[in-house]
Amino acid sequence: MADTPEKAGRYAYDGLDRVLHEKARLGVLTALVARPGGVAFTELTRLCGLTDGNLSRHLDVLAEAGLVEVRKGYDRRRPQTTCVLTSAGRKRFREYLGELEQVLRDAAVAEEAIGERRPGLAGA
Repeated sequence: MADTPEKAGRYAYDGLDRVLHEKARLGVLTALVARPGGVAFTELTRLCGLTDGNLSRHLDVLAEAGLVEVRKGYDRRRPQTTCVLTSAGRKRFREYLGELEQVLRDAAVAEEAIGERRPGLAGA
């Protein structure tokens, strides 16, 4: 569990990695995690609702961090770029999700302490 709020800051969860936590990059990782064979760049732009340039920049950040691999190849003699989650990326994404689960558990405990329970935190 993260440091207490007094010690580390109000929202200090060490596992909420800024590389992963940014919305677009989180979307990319979410799209890739269920597709071990990777996703074509054009399909990934559609899945994530990003422009080619925006997706490219986020993939650069993820690739520099060793989380994704961008593969250049061909599909029926046409150039195709495929994005794949690396094993390190898969591990780091699971750790990130574990940290989010901890945030939910902490929120549920805090709500129970003040007598509130919201449906979104049920079973957290």
